[in-house]
Amino acid sequence: MISVLILTKNEEQDLPGCLASVAWCDDIHLFDSFSDDKTIDIAKSYGATITQRRFDNWAAHQNWGLSNIPFKHPWVLYIDADERVSDGLRENLLHFEETRTDHAAFEIQRRDFAWNGRWLKHAQISPYYLRLFRPEKMRYERLVNPVSIPDGAVGRLSGYLDHYPFSKGVRYWLQRHLGYADMEAAMRLEDLNKGTSFSLRKALFSKDFTEKRFHQKGLFYKMPGRPFIKWLYMVIGRRAFLDGHAGTTYATLQSIYEYFIVLKTRELIQQQTNPK
Repeated sequence: MISVLILTKNEEQDLPGCLASVAWCDDIHLFDSFSDDKTIDIAKSYGATITQRRFDNWAAHQNWGLSNIPFKHPWVLYIDADERVSDGLRENLLHFEETRTDHAAFEIQRRDFAWNGRWLKHAQISPYYLRLFRPEKMRYERLVNPVSIPDGAVGRLSGYLDHYPFSKGVRYWLQRHLGYADMEAAMRLEDLNKGTSFSLRKALFSKDFTEKRFHQKGLFYKMPGRPFIKWLYMVIGRRAFLDGHAGTTYATLQSIYEYFIVLKTRELIQQQTNPK
């Protein structure tokens, strides 16, 4: 069997559907950041084990969870409250033979759905995520949008993990990404202060996914007109227009998020240059 880990903070709306999709599991862990709604009561009704910790940043929070939560099984499936295990993925997880693999982790394909229920098949930037792993062989880096760093070989498990990022509405999505922009800007300023350099060669050709993404992000942050470049990449490069109105709207929201990061970075630089 496989253990399940769900991170939560005030998820009374989405949690019931998430828990229902993993009801087949006999070891569900809720890693909660002291919710003050009905999240804990809902988790208890499904028999989940609850661990609580104050949230500081994504990497530190997730790393603490993997090191301190007493999982019953050697493999852990990590999902968020606004995600659902599809029927196909459930069947593959139930038949997963953990003793017959020397992998440290497995990628799972995620399907992001728009507010109208349409799969953002083309607009979605990252379709594969390391969500099934041995906890002792996984760690995370970055304050926000953490990078998964497995200690060992990586495989791929078929079946979809369905994601509903707009389940609480577009307003909530924007508010949440304003918070993400704060952390992204803080990391950008740290790189500037350290004089961190980034390699185009590694960004394009590195075989290490973590290294490749690190250099891609670093170079991308240096580009002028970054929000518009991201919009063009998503709409034209990834053909988000094939997802209809939802695809182009999602690309626009992502470019707005990128502009949040630009504005916040400028604000932090100004505060550092001209402290009051």
